[in-house]
Amino acid sequence: MATTNHARAVPAGEALFAASRQVWLASLGAAVVTREWAQNEAGALFRTLVKEGTAIESRTFRKVGERVEGSFTMANDFWRTARGTLTQSVKQAAETATTLVRETLPARLPIPAAFRAKAKRPAKTARTRKAKPRKTIARKSAKRASKRA
Repeated sequence: MATTNHARAVPAGEALFAASRQVWLASLGAAVVTREWAQNEAGALFRTLVKEGTAIESRTFRKVGERVEGSFTMANDFWRTARGTLTQSVKQAAETATTLVRETLPARLPIPAAFRAKAKRPAKTARTRKAKPRKTIARKSAKRASKRA
């Protein structure tokens, strides 16, 4: 019985060895096929891939540019609308305040006493100040001559 078990073990080992050798040979074959493909066809395929990538990139940039432009247009429209609405609201508030003041306040307001006292004093102007006498040219000349002597 020992020989039977031994006989079965050897063919199984040979089968494993044969399978691993087939994997090795397949990898060598793949390397050769890949090398030949790289030498003969890879350049053309690479150029085709670059060409397709360039086309997709330009379409993408165009689409993004269109969307950005649309966003700027929308933002400008929103800004104009908001500015117009705010301007109109401020004008209406100013008109309402002006109307309220005109209708509520009397035409002539009384002047408080503190302001009346100040209002009675005339303001000093160039006409109300005393004019300083001007020195004549002759006086100046005489003064200079006396200093020299």
